[in-house]
Amino acid sequence: MPLSREPSPIADVLAAANEVILGKETQIRQAMACLLARGHLLIEDLPGVGKTTLAHTLARLLGLQFSRIQFTSDMLPADIVGISIFDRTNSAFNFLPGPIFSQLVLADEINRATPKTQSALLEAMEERQVSSDGQTRPLPEPFFVIATQNPSYQIGTFPLPESQLDRFLLRIELGYPDRAAERALLEGGGRRQQLPALAARLAPEQIPALQERAAAVHVAPALLDYVQALVEATRNSPDFTHGLSPRAALALLAAARAWAFIDGRDMVLPEDVQAVLPGVACHRLRHAHSGALARPADIAALAHGVAIP
Repeated sequence: MPLSREPSPIADVLAAANEVILGKETQIRQAMACLLARGHLLIEDLPGVGKTTLAHTLARLLGLQFSRIQFTSDMLPADIVGISIFDRTNSAFNFLPGPIFSQLVLADEINRATPKTQSALLEAMEERQVSSDGQTRPLPEPFFVIATQNPSYQIGTFPLPESQLDRFLLRIELGYPDRAAERALLEGGGRRQQLPALAARLAPEQIPALQERAAAVHVAPALLDYVQALVEATRNSPDFTHGLSPRAALALLAAARAWAFIDGRDMVLPEDVQAVLPGVACHRLRHAHSGALARPADIAALAHGVAIP
């Protein structure tokens, strides 16, 4: 039963982002839910549909320290994490932090880097820390990675391994704009020039408290039964090589809680789970015969057979 639909504290952020990224209300909300759930976001799509602009927009509106890492085939892990340089004056090594030490990190075209370089993100995304030269250094709070990747059939790409894919809470696609949104772009020009003028709608220090509130959204036992039934359906399906893991089930709950919180509710509904399920599941499931990642339509078809409490 839904409770009072009190406006979310991040409603102003969503409204401002929708003025820059036209016709992508659902994807913007998915990105915000990912941040509130303390996850990381993977955006896979063709070049030129607004992936980078979305990351820049969120960084500006949330007042987050931003860095962009342009992944290339010759990039090394030290280009991400940082490097120690010997200081002759002090006869000691000084650590120079890499671009990973930012609150919002855009890992642009992540699948153009080699697997060795991709793996440099694993500890940072999972543990929110970086180990280098025998020392462990914490990353800023909040810490949010938005990675973009081009379709795997494009030249010069390296597929992300399952261990890397699993570090992303949600995977989304932006797609082409609808006719009205594209017409507005053609008439008004690109929206990137609006970014410098965007004012922050939230302060970075407010975000951890919002994340805690999102994590506290109530989940009824019947809703847990529903989540378990969905997860078990993926494990029992002959269409996939393997089903969703317990970590994926936790990710599904976290994303659903954040989705409900954005909607101004303190209780998760089945509709919240359904809204985030494709983003949570598609990059974690592969077809048994082709090996390709699952599509939203595949997840919707599978979930259709699971009874809603």
